[in-house]
Amino acid sequence: MNPVAEMKSITKSFGNNHVLKEVDFTLMPGSIHALLGENGTGKTTLMNILGNIIPKDSGSIELFGEVYDEKEVKNQVAFIHQELSLINDLTVFENLFLGRELKKGVFLDKKAMREETEKYIQMLDVDLNANQLVGTLNPALKQITEILRAVMQEAKIIIMDEPTSSLTDVEINHVFNVIRNLKESGVSIIFISHKLNEVLTICDSYTIMRDGHVVATGEVTDDLTEAHLSSHMVGKDLSTDIIYKERPIGEMILELEDLTKERQFKNVDMTLKKGEIIGVTGLLGDGRSELFMSVVGANSPFKGTVKVNGQAVKIKNTTQAMKNNITYVPKNRKENGIISDLSIKENMILPIMNSLDQYGILNSKAIQEHNQRYINELFIKVSDTKNLITSLSGGNQQKVVLAKALGSQPEIVILDNPTQGVDVGAKLEIYSLIMKLAAEGISFIILSSEYPELYNLCDRVYVMFHGEVKHEFRREDLNEEDIMLIATGGSVHG
Repeated sequence: MNPVAEMKSITKSFGNNHVLKEVDFTLMPGSIHALLGENGTGKTTLMNILGNIIPKDSGSIELFGEVYDEKEVKNQVAFIHQELSLINDLTVFENLFLGRELKKGVFLDKKAMREETEKYIQMLDVDLNANQLVGTLNPALKQITEILRAVMQEAKIIIMDEPTSSLTDVEINHVFNVIRNLKESGVSIIFISHKLNEVLTICDSYTIMRDGHVVATGEVTDDLTEAHLSSHMVGKDLSTDIIYKERPIGEMILELEDLTKERQFKNVDMTLKKGEIIGVTGLLGDGRSELFMSVVGANSPFKGTVKVNGQAVKIKNTTQAMKNNITYVPKNRKENGIISDLSIKENMILPIMNSLDQYGILNSKAIQEHNQRYINELFIKVSDTKNLITSLSGGNQQKVVLAKALGSQPEIVILDNPTQGVDVGAKLEIYSLIMKLAAEGISFIILSSEYPELYNLCDRVYVMFHGEVKHEFRREDLNEEDIMLIATGGSVHG
């Protein structure tokens, strides 16, 4: 069986930054091939070359046994980026035909576009309506809409960059079903992910990159483990020590009493103490993001009482939240976490610009010292902070978002899906930093669907179902099976 794509000795540099160094990559027909590596190791650059988004410096590429033809590649290779490119104010069918609209004379043939869209929706067996506004879709259906667009261009190779980074377990299973349907129809998938358990679940083979080189390739077999993959990714065995450390917990710092917002959450009571780390988890529609967006003034109005240090507060916007020493890291990095037209340096200091000026002029030395501190603490891989934030890998962008939140010196940090798109080694670095800051007295609220994340960090975990808190676990009682049972509407004793 001949490869559908074969890349040999690919090199690529950006200035003095040698991103790819003699990289070989092979994709077989009808396979789901994992492309793994830490943030900044060249995975996305390699795929951008395959997808004809950027040119290679040297090396050779063959597609379907033929020499790579840049004119033909757009019909053969589709790249679904980590940051989705859908337009929320258009319908599903309008997004799918954007730039290649069907016409009847001088008018758009909306009927034909709807019918074509519905045909592919039925083919992939997804619960989607061609007339739905994309802005009303959940993250999984947005991801599936991107996949549909790739399928409709009749691509034989689809590259998926972190397709599940912002999805719940139920949503991930939905997307996986679509991916398996694609495989059955003969499409080859390149699956870029940091979630190694997903790689073992859905992929047939893997390639691992480190520092611009390929360091391992192989088949996904029953005896392949996450530990084996991660050791190749970071070049060493990761510590299996539990990140969580016991530490003194202080006085009550945040109290939520009977918080209610129609159709989003209701009768929510939660508490948080100084230096404590609590988790909030659930499944699609649990309301946790809406709840804490309300707490920081980004989803007003709502009913109920928020108390900070024992005093009831009215927080109507995020500026007021910062004045109460509360900061929030949203889960959608592209839409809410970064400003893509600004540099890394500018993104990092946005919330604290007023504290870094001197006689109305920004203090360059203070900015450099501030940014370098968080670059060091979060191990952000950056060659020059003057570069656009979009020049960083997705994981390093997420670290900049974390740095931006921590830079305001908050007492309470709310992290919604904090390690989205972050590799396994960087996750442990972030977890260790959170634990260190908690020991120094900062309080954290972790909104996450990943049990290992909750177990690594949390003193207590609240489980929500359809907008209500259904159970509170103490650390010693944390159990993945029980959490899933409650998150799906069941109950446990105790």
